[in-house]
Amino acid sequence: MHRLVAPAGAGRLDSWLAGALGRSRARVQALIREGRVEVEGKAARPSQDLKAGEEIRVEDPAPPPSTLERQEMDLPVLYLDEHLVVVDKPVDLVVHPARGHESGTLVNGLLHLLDEAGGDGQRPGIVHRLDKGTSGVMVVARSPEAMEKLAADFATHDLERRYLTLVWGSPAADQGEIEARLGRHPRDRLRFCVVPTGGRHALTRWWVRGRARLAIPGAREGGAVSLIECKLETGRTHQVRVHLHHLGHPVLGDPLYRGRSPVPPELKPLLDPLDHQLLHAWFLGFRHPIDGRWLSFCRPPPADFQAIAAACGLALPSQPGPA
Repeated sequence: MHRLVAPAGAGRLDSWLAGALGRSRARVQALIREGRVEVEGKAARPSQDLKAGEEIRVEDPAPPPSTLERQEMDLPVLYLDEHLVVVDKPVDLVVHPARGHESGTLVNGLLHLLDEAGGDGQRPGIVHRLDKGTSGVMVVARSPEAMEKLAADFATHDLERRYLTLVWGSPAADQGEIEARLGRHPRDRLRFCVVPTGGRHALTRWWVRGRARLAIPGAREGGAVSLIECKLETGRTHQVRVHLHHLGHPVLGDPLYRGRSPVPPELKPLLDPLDHQLLHAWFLGFRHPIDGRWLSFCRPPPADFQAIAAACGLALPSQPGPA
């Protein structure tokens, strides 16, 4: 049984609950139709608007036996107890099995790890995701109690997430925020874009942590590259990548939201083979879902990110910036 409390501005029940539980809207609507969702003790409707403070109860059906394959992987584990595990996800590792990625995912590796560590390794509780090409810190629930509390914290953004990224260009200001709604791209279903209406509210705060100007005659903005730290106030799909592209400073190496800046000769050997965005989930802080301790984890970016930053003369920070 999940017990959640609606925050201010939650909006439609099915949309908000899908985000809060980390499930598809269609799956949430099916639960509502089956009578498994109540709002303030009454049967719910998918389209009803939630009021701040309303209690939502969700009863999950018994899960079928897991058919996921356990696979041994060298996963960098940062923390492990009976309720949760925190890992530093490598680049190019898909989080959950899906079409085209039936095995070799983070979940397959966690199933093996959690079996080896003892306890229930049947169903790692994925409460948030990182894109395949994004590296960094992730927390995964190991118990129903932890899953419920962590899902609620991610839904209400009652935690802290910071990213480091290298972008093309040099922002005019040293810091700022991007508050722009995100929706599916009208011509490419793999992409998202900023939309004037509809979509979902998204807010990213950012700081410049370093600037490099590479001498390339005729290059846009002189071939500038900047090191940016982002703090997520919401957690939408591709949020950092789309917001920075909208700002005019796309992430280096991004295969979906490409920039048009020419590649400096000194970076070509490093950037030409790059097949993923240089975006790293650097810092994650949250309260332990059971005992309430504040836990925080900060990990440096992977080797390719560090090599390109060094080639630009950019020093990586050791701690997050402003609050």
